[in-house]
Amino acid sequence: MEEAQLLVELKRMVFKSLRCLRFLIVLDDVWDRELCYELAKLFPNDYTGSRILLTTRLYEVAACAYPLNTFRVPFLDKKESWDLLRTKVFGEQESLSYKLEKAGKKIAENCEGLPLTIVTVANILSEANKTIEYWNEVATDKQNSVYKDAYDQMLKVLYRSYDYLPQHLKACFLYIGAFPQNYWVYGYHLTNLWNAEGFLNSKSMHYSHPPMSSTNGTHPYLFELSCKNVTMYYTDIIKYQLHSSFWYLCNKEAAKNKFFYAFNCRADALIEEDVNYQRRLCTRNNVLLAIEDVRNSIASASTVRSLLCIGPHHHYPIPVCLENLRLLKVLETLSIRSYEFPMEVLKLVQLKYLGLSYDGNLPTSISKLWNLQYLIVSRHSAERFVGNVSDMPIEIWNMKELKCVQTGGKDLPHPCEGSHLPNLLELKCVGPQSCTKDVFEKIPNLKALVIGIQLAPDATEILTCFDHISHLHQLQELGCYIMNPTLKTEVVTPLAPLSDFPSSLTKLTLSGLGYPWEEMRKISSLPNLTHLELKFYAFRGPKWEVRDNEFQSLVDLDIQDTDLEQWKFFGNYCCFPSIGFLHIAHCYKLKEIPLTFGTSLGDIQVVDCNPMVVECANKLKRYWDDKYSHENSLFAYVRSSWDG
Repeated sequence: MEEAQLLVELKRMVFKSLRCLRFLIVLDDVWDRELCYELAKLFPNDYTGSRILLTTRLYEVAACAYPLNTFRVPFLDKKESWDLLRTKVFGEQESLSYKLEKAGKKIAENCEGLPLTIVTVANILSEANKTIEYWNEVATDKQNSVYKDAYDQMLKVLYRSYDYLPQHLKACFLYIGAFPQNYWVYGYHLTNLWNAEGFLNSKSMHYSHPPMSSTNGTHPYLFELSCKNVTMYYTDIIKYQLHSSFWYLCNKEAAKNKFFYAFNCRADALIEEDVNYQRRLCTRNNVLLAIEDVRNSIASASTVRSLLCIGPHHHYPIPVCLENLRLLKVLETLSIRSYEFPMEVLKLVQLKYLGLSYDGNLPTSISKLWNLQYLIVSRHSAERFVGNVSDMPIEIWNMKELKCVQTGGKDLPHPCEGSHLPNLLELKCVGPQSCTKDVFEKIPNLKALVIGIQLAPDATEILTCFDHISHLHQLQELGCYIMNPTLKTEVVTPLAPLSDFPSSLTKLTLSGLGYPWEEMRKISSLPNLTHLELKFYAFRGPKWEVRDNEFQSLVDLDIQDTDLEQWKFFGNYCCFPSIGFLHIAHCYKLKEIPLTFGTSLGDIQVVDCNPMVVECANKLKRYWDDKYSHENSLFAYVRSSWDG
């Protein structure tokens, strides 16, 4: 009780001592949101021009400053990185030799824009020989001991970011570290693997939307990791990556906890005691699988549950020894070409995830994998989506546990009577021949559908891929891509009537379809549509008119590669009232962007568009700052090659 009274008195003294004063208070590296709110009560607002500067690594803590100004500190660019490194190593020394400066710039670039890495590397270089030969060694090898020593010194600072992660995110974060350094991995690829590994509980499945909504329809766990600033996110194609400093931390922590064991070189296969009793093995260089030592090492790890072959794509077949790995639950070999189906896979009856790069027909005995939940087949030929290659085997309808099927361009066969896949949530890379009433009625719980269409050179047949979409009552994500669009009016049927699109739809991606903009009215009133991506002439024509009763729930709008010239808003109120993110790219004919978006807009990106649109985006930013800065700040990213 005395401590509580003492704390109350201390708070009162702080508040009183600051009354009517002009002050600057810095709250550095704050981790607790509730603490922010408590501290804010200590600082009087007497309109004296006082300021509070708060720094944090967590988005949820930064959000405490809303609706005041928040600023996301970007990575340093190449010039800024070199300037910092040079200053820390050489001080005010004016001139350096050309070769030393060239090596120094590469070293700075290898620090990947993180000031802490640059300063730490600079401290190490300051104590070493400043010869061109030594600096070239450091510059040309990102595995050089200089970087590893720097990451070791940084661990104490970075570890807090890992330590503060909720328990359910720690395994997901470490798992990204299994991929090679600086490797961009698709979000859906990660979530499929996490799910197969058992990291995602039933309350956080991909299609259950939490109160804190994710961007671009990504899984909440990925969104949370981004908000914790431990992953980097590439918005255009929803890919994720670890900064090398965090990648190093992941690998150190994974080795300590035996979370995974990585084969980077032949020597890694010779440490027998490290390989045995590992739960997960990953190869970051697939050529290693052709080396006998490595094959024997993998074969000896009979208790392994996951084998991830995730090195760079290899164009020639490499044997993967699976004979002794009977307990495997996850087998990822998408980066290795298989010219024949590996029949030994069929003995892995515990398998939940199978990723395979294979152009041939799947054997009918694939149904022996009765535990399989994720069947990911990727084509390694140039054309990923090719209609009428062949169908999946009819036996696939017997694989009741399947949650996600990526067919590699093959179609689902016509189901037999009594066949159904009650657990199937995702069906990807199928052709329009799979989009029949009979097929859709047998996958009633489908949440995501991706249709790929490869048109014949003389195609005249009208496509009807949306005719039976109404039978998918729980569909949330729909994508349709014409891979080689001709933009002929007669090739594509008008969009299915609005009544045929499930009201559950939240994300729609269209590419190459060439619809007139007037057809947009048939989707604009979908009540739950939050993400809309229009790519490569998905719609065409010079004018798109939007009314104020349309797109009431849309949060994310992405328009790329279109001949649109005029984009007009009509009505008494703002259009797109819920829009938060607007991305426009390669729209060379577009002349302006409307200004009357809803006040939720927080991010606008304009990439390689007409200079008039670039100026319009800058104007929108100025207009927003003048009118709404007290409610919501607007981040504007504009990049244009028109400027040279």
